[in-house]
Amino acid sequence: MAAGDNSGRPPCLNFSCPGPLGNSQPSNSVFSMPASNGGAVGAGGGTQAAARRPNPQLGPGASDNNGVSTGAQPTAQNSLQQSAAAGAAAAGAMAAPASNMAAAAASNANQAAAPTATPAAASVLVYREPVYNWQATKSTVKERFAFLFNNEVLSDVHFLVGKGMGVQRIPAHRFVLAVGSAVFDAMFNGGMATTSTEIELPDVEPAAFLALLKFLYSDEVQIGPETVMTTLYTAKKYAVPALEAHCVEFLKKNLRADNAFMLLTQARLFDEPQLASLCLENIDKNTGDALAAEGFTDIDLDTLVAVLERDTLGVREVRLFSAAVRWAEAEAHRQQLQPTPENKRKVLGKALTLIRFPLMTIEEFAAGPAQSNILSDREVVSLFLHFTVNPKPRVDFIDRPRCCLRGKECSITRFGQVESRWGYSGTSDRIRFSVNRRIFVVGFGLYGSIHGPTDYQVNIQIIHTDSNTVLGQNDTGFSCDGSANTFRVMFKEPVEILPNVNYTACATLKGPDSHYGTKGMRKVTHESSSTGTKTCFTFCYAAGNNNGTSVEDGQIPEVIFYT
Repeated sequence: MAAGDNSGRPPCLNFSCPGPLGNSQPSNSVFSMPASNGGAVGAGGGTQAAARRPNPQLGPGASDNNGVSTGAQPTAQNSLQQSAAAGAAAAGAMAAPASNMAAAAASNANQAAAPTATPAAASVLVYREPVYNWQATKSTVKERFAFLFNNEVLSDVHFLVGKGMGVQRIPAHRFVLAVGSAVFDAMFNGGMATTSTEIELPDVEPAAFLALLKFLYSDEVQIGPETVMTTLYTAKKYAVPALEAHCVEFLKKNLRADNAFMLLTQARLFDEPQLASLCLENIDKNTGDALAAEGFTDIDLDTLVAVLERDTLGVREVRLFSAAVRWAEAEAHRQQLQPTPENKRKVLGKALTLIRFPLMTIEEFAAGPAQSNILSDREVVSLFLHFTVNPKPRVDFIDRPRCCLRGKECSITRFGQVESRWGYSGTSDRIRFSVNRRIFVVGFGLYGSIHGPTDYQVNIQIIHTDSNTVLGQNDTGFSCDGSANTFRVMFKEPVEILPNVNYTACATLKGPDSHYGTKGMRKVTHESSSTGTKTCFTFCYAAGNNNGTSVEDGQIPEVIFYT
């Protein structure tokens, strides 16, 4: 660039005539000259910029004293792009060495001494804010510091941010950075403080660094979906917890099922337990949609394990298995392995043992996992035996039902006394009920045999009474010891029960005569010991063939639920 030539250069410091702080000499009036004359002659004889050229030191949205706007306020959508552009402009403007600046000043001084041509047209008197006195137009400390953001004025350090062709040279002020960040304070003022005026930051994105500086200079938060994670990383790197909190809050507000797994991975990487917990809760409530999202197959094995360990996922196990197989195919590709069943099992590792195959129906297992060749022959056989025989053999997989809720399991008992005997002929025992608040039923307590230890086959259901829709069911079995105790029989997935809606609880047992309950209660209330919250059940007679079960007598003595 030729000395004193401003062509092709973005507006920056005006070195036309050296004055206070290296800026233009103060002048309260400038006579504009036609463009052909190359400038305007001020009262003191120094050359100035072309008529009505925006003051290069005005901040965004400022205007000259004639009301001419010189910039636009950044919007929420393009704020970081504008910040990045401003950083690039500043880097380009400062590319010339100091010797060229001095040469430019000398050249302009010589031009000022030479005679000037008479204006061809009438001169227009305009007023331009003096560069050296920009402080006078900023009424608050915040405005003055905000003006210095990404500005060469008074800067005493530059950061080379990014790497490769994307490096940006960004000006800053050591004092401002040290006030806002303990890391910057140590960098500039600590025992091993740097004396360099240029600091390379190859691991930081320019847009994220500009967002950090914007916050330190003005308390303004400029983050978006594309930059929030890199800004969070930068805020953590330089110990600015207030900006961290803004990033996490932004992520919370934009958390959805289709990005929950991606954000969970990032939250674990950046050690953000609160955000990770929110992601897991979202996955619990929208497990199916989260598993179907594109970002699911990009998670790491530890994140997959952390999810599969949860008892609170709201999805059938066969869908979890299908999702795990998709993830294994992607992971095998990342590890440059052929997606064979052996390699899929290898990359799944511990995650495979966390899929609860015993919770599948025998049809689901036979159509999917049994034919995948991911399970060993011994595992397939033991699971088929688990589905079909009693007593059930031990399997190497968890058979505890998942529940899409947290907290303590609750149960109510509707009978005051136990008697014998209650017979079964293939008819369902049924009782209608409603509750006063939303709960999730996870199973029933049922009476067992009066003839000693026995195995029962049982189908349990919850039916929406008005529409006759089956909301949950399970074909399973249970073993009893011959006592008058109740025995747990669980649904595969929790069943949501809404307040003041009629439901019918059904149990169809195959086995010998059992105990049964008497002195039944129409209303049963459960009170939480920790919160004092009361859940009130109301029972009533289920019309039709109900094997004799009623409010006063019969089966289904217990309802097991979460609030």
